[in-house]
Amino acid sequence: MTHPTFSNLRIDIDRLLGRLMALGQDGALEGGGVCRLALSDTDKLGRDRVVGWMKELGLTVTVDKVGNLKGVLPGREDLPPVMIGSHIDTVATGGLYDGNLGVLAGLEVVSVLKDSGYVPLRPIVVAAFTNEEGSRFAPDMMGSAVDRGSLPLDEALAIKDAEGFVVGEELARIGYAGETDPGHIDPYCFFEIHVEQGPVLEEEGDLIGAVTGVQGISWTEYVIEGESNHAGTTPMRLRHDAGFAAAAVAVAARKVAGAIGDSQVATVGVNELDPNLVNVIARKARMTVDLRNIDEVKLQQAESMLAAEIEAICKAEGVSYIARKLARFEPVMFDSSMVDLIAGTAKEQGYAVRRMPSGAGHDAQMFAPNCPTAMVFVPSKGGISHNIEEYTAPEELQAGANVLLQAALTKAEEK
Repeated sequence: MTHPTFSNLRIDIDRLLGRLMALGQDGALEGGGVCRLALSDTDKLGRDRVVGWMKELGLTVTVDKVGNLKGVLPGREDLPPVMIGSHIDTVATGGLYDGNLGVLAGLEVVSVLKDSGYVPLRPIVVAAFTNEEGSRFAPDMMGSAVDRGSLPLDEALAIKDAEGFVVGEELARIGYAGETDPGHIDPYCFFEIHVEQGPVLEEEGDLIGAVTGVQGISWTEYVIEGESNHAGTTPMRLRHDAGFAAAAVAVAARKVAGAIGDSQVATVGVNELDPNLVNVIARKARMTVDLRNIDEVKLQQAESMLAAEIEAICKAEGVSYIARKLARFEPVMFDSSMVDLIAGTAKEQGYAVRRMPSGAGHDAQMFAPNCPTAMVFVPSKGGISHNIEEYTAPEELQAGANVLLQAALTKAEEK
């Protein structure tokens, strides 16, 4: 599996941890987490730091028109490169590892090559994609979707957040509205290392996850319009309660997930009432429902069932609603030979490995239709992620990064 000239190379865990901790200072939260929403001032600080590291390593850095960062290390020949990437934007209550590990482990691979003097046949590209989380601007995986052509650039640049700020204007404001066309690099293959964000690896005692694919994702926003009235004087039979309807939709989403079973999940993430007062019937509710499944047919079934439920709920309560699709991605399966490469490399290094799907979306899924793609998972303590308590032990980070190093260099030596 490994090539004799690089099989002895290993990552420097202290250097990788040092970069993770340093990047965690940009948008640091009390308790150890990070808030670095896409295209915010703290995102600019993080981008500046990553670009600085890329330049210190002698990489050729480009910023494209949607703000994606790419640093290129030349190979022995001018061939399509091996790309390693992820993101550095976070949710509002993020941890140190989600996304950041994928970018900084890529920089660690380059650092190892620089230290050893080893030059791979193919170039190595380290990428940091814009707005993977989708917490501020929907949809998620925005930068990688534009890069791969599944989201038009003009459409992405025109997207607004909840406060009316526009992607294109915010990119310019923080100095990352680049001039390079997205997708200017077509990779030979793509790798992403990520914390699992779930409990499976830890519970099963496995150190490495060889990711087989990514669940399909369906995000919908519902705005429900009712009638505001006095909480004490309005009989129940005369109410048109947007808050009640929203609550009933939340219950219905859980019911749909249970009815379909298997890997189907449903989550109400946003739930806002107007007016949000103790003694007033809500006039308006805004909520989001996140549906996910590894099976596209079942995901469509969940969407259809929930649509019927909300129609019936709103009709019975005498309220109206508007549904707006925020994001929709079909399930993605990764190249079987790439999954085999991750699993085989992990076993060669003596690590317990599990083949598993991802329940979360990742930039890698945008690349899977265009080039051989693989993901490496490392455990998340307690299955916790999108939380300031997110934690992966140094020895787990080291194992995953070493698997990434050897797998990426194996592909980088292929003709």
